[in-house]
Amino acid sequence: MTPSRIPWHGVLVATALSLREDLEVDFDRYAEHVAWLAAEGCNGVTPNGSLGEYQTLTPEERSRVVRTAVAAAPEDFTVMPGIAAYGSRESVRWAADAAEAGCAAVMLLPPNAYRADEQAVVEHYRAVAAVGLPIVAYNNPIDTKVDLTPELLARLHGEGLIVAVKEFSGDVRRLYRIKELAPGLDVLVGADDVTLELAIAGAPGWVAGYPNAFPRACVELFNAARAGDLATALPLYRELHPLLRWDSRTEFVQAIKLSMDLVGRYGGPCRPPRLPLVGEYEQVVREDTEKLAAAGYR
Repeated sequence: MTPSRIPWHGVLVATALSLREDLEVDFDRYAEHVAWLAAEGCNGVTPNGSLGEYQTLTPEERSRVVRTAVAAAPEDFTVMPGIAAYGSRESVRWAADAAEAGCAAVMLLPPNAYRADEQAVVEHYRAVAAVGLPIVAYNNPIDTKVDLTPELLARLHGEGLIVAVKEFSGDVRRLYRIKELAPGLDVLVGADDVTLELAIAGAPGWVAGYPNAFPRACVELFNAARAGDLATALPLYRELHPLLRWDSRTEFVQAIKLSMDLVGRYGGPCRPPRLPLVGEYEQVVREDTEKLAAAGYR
């Protein structure tokens, strides 16, 4: 069956992973979360991203997370797992695993064990592209120290290796340069706190963190911004932004999970070395989350 929507378009939630108090994965609870996000109007999920704590998972857990999401997803709901790894062979393995599970696309960081040069990046994407699934590149120069510049993205797209990029540099000017160099490459919102700026500039999708706690409000924001309805989008963005900016901070996993707990979802603990938010950080996230919830956002 041909999907009615390009799989990486719309609001795709980088899902937080449900962990029990003993820090084992609660697969049943994770499946319920995926189904809930679909019911709340989101267009897909991206399991095994940084928000999903993929670096702390065993290979068996990582594979099962993807299959759990696929099994819980309704028709035409995207499952686009992150397949980042230290080496290309490992990323190829995760791409093949995603294909076997029935995923529509994958999201891939550049090599992140060291600061790879341009040719190494190109060969990394070439190796994974051979699996056959569409690849959404993930540009996160803050954490990987490898910058997928507009020129490099244009090369990757020109060679048929990527279909889109999740842009997490924080530089909202980049979308325009990327589209000049590679008009057919989809530039997706990659950081929650630049959603409005990139959506009104034409980003067709958002790989998002805070819909884990406030899916309806985030979907309304993105759709309004995409439609040019600033009368709706701008006030909503201002209300959400104190939380959205946590997506670009070191403590983003803990912040989003805390917000989930506060709105009646299950965020739960993180695996070490991440620790719970304490002190001022915990207080700020709590106050901002409770303010939105009290105002009726969900």
